[in-house]
Amino acid sequence: MTRPLIHFSSARNWLNDPNGLIFHDGRYHLYFQYNPHGADHGFMSWGHASSTDLVAWQELPIAIRYTAEHEIFSGSAVFDASNTSGLAADGAAPLVAVFTLADRAAGHQSQGIASSADGGLTWSMFPGNPVLDRGSADFRDPKVFRYSGARGEYWVMVAVEAMQRKVVLYRSDDLRRWEFLSEYGPRGTAFGVWECPDLFPLPVDGDPREVRWVLIVSMNPGGLAGGSGTMYVVGSFDGVRFTPDLAIPEVEAGAESSEAELAALDWVDYGRDCYAGVTFAGLPDEDRILMAWMSNWDYAEQMPPLGAEPQRGAMTLARRLSLVTADGRIRLRQEPIGPALRPIGAVAEAEVRPGAPLTLDVPTPSRIRLRLRLDHGASAQLRFGEELAPAAVLHLHDGELALDRRIGAAEFPDAFGSVERMPVRGGGLDAVLWLDNGSIELFADDGTAVLTDRLAERSSDCVTLHAVGGSVRIDELIVEAGEVDPA
Repeated sequence: MTRPLIHFSSARNWLNDPNGLIFHDGRYHLYFQYNPHGADHGFMSWGHASSTDLVAWQELPIAIRYTAEHEIFSGSAVFDASNTSGLAADGAAPLVAVFTLADRAAGHQSQGIASSADGGLTWSMFPGNPVLDRGSADFRDPKVFRYSGARGEYWVMVAVEAMQRKVVLYRSDDLRRWEFLSEYGPRGTAFGVWECPDLFPLPVDGDPREVRWVLIVSMNPGGLAGGSGTMYVVGSFDGVRFTPDLAIPEVEAGAESSEAELAALDWVDYGRDCYAGVTFAGLPDEDRILMAWMSNWDYAEQMPPLGAEPQRGAMTLARRLSLVTADGRIRLRQEPIGPALRPIGAVAEAEVRPGAPLTLDVPTPSRIRLRLRLDHGASAQLRFGEELAPAAVLHLHDGELALDRRIGAAEFPDAFGSVERMPVRGGGLDAVLWLDNGSIELFADDGTAVLTDRLAERSSDCVTLHAVGGSVRIDELIVEAGEVDPA
């Protein structure tokens, strides 16, 4: 398969969860789970890339390497502007990374820190590690942020007891000594393990007087679409405890969640390939940006390697987050951040009838802006690639959008072939689709419904819109494309 053009992937070897996302000194830093020795999962270290625009990424040397004792699992990074940690070098306030030390022999997991005096290029391990140890084999993925409220100002760590399906919260004044605050869960789902939490405030509908907190938790398995998935919960945080706005039932260990119970939860993404997403530190609260790993643990380790050198794993596009009120409830809105592309084709105020499909050239990479309506009883099909073996088919009918990627998945792992389903509002579709080599990210209903899937490569650079059982009315269809430097 060909490497993606507008999604970050390492030049070689294995990549998974984004780590340590931070904006500092005019650059966005993306650290990530990385195997220095090959394209399989193992020897977990922190790879590193940086960007000035979240689009063009420069891969840099490994930031934090595994040791004989520990692998370096997921975590976060903060700018310790007041040097609360005492780790400043030559008077310069440090960046501090907080991550899981995964004991390679005993399977024990605890939290460690490292500091950087050169803007995140090189890191020094804190000699007093670990800084937090619960005596657990599954205590991981710390996300740290600076809290300021009625209780004062201090660091908060949000981590998980993965097997217990609990989010655990701690506070610290110096990033070295941590005090337990509270826990959340298990709630909402009884499947899998919980991983990679994040907790952050956002204004509702842009109103700074109405701020809610969003808790993100990834789980594997247990995603709505199967395998890995990420839910979000809107609520309040008082500096100690997170409380959801809506009643979310507690679940017991060993219980099984029904499909209806999973569908009732709020999901960051309805696709199968958006996991472990977390947000950037170093930005204003209202400028909240998320990136995620674009794969699924059901098949990630069996996917065909990309490019001339063996490589597995890529990231989603960066997404700007906000909270909006839709259908009487608060929802997470995601706006993709992609490269500037030029319009190459457009259709407006047109009708597609059964038996008379519309075909458009759609090269890679591209963005499709699409607004269409359906006659009563009609459905729409958007086929990507040659008619006999498209990479995927989008099917819209009766308020549901389904993506079928089974046709083009013959060379992929058995678990890959699937159909993802997402509810959409109204009697049509209002969406933006980003297409790259081997992937689609679809943002519908003003970004409140998102579906991300890896795809087989298209056999041709075209899409075909079919109408079935009635007419499809195109309000707007704009194709944008252009040359993009994958470096």
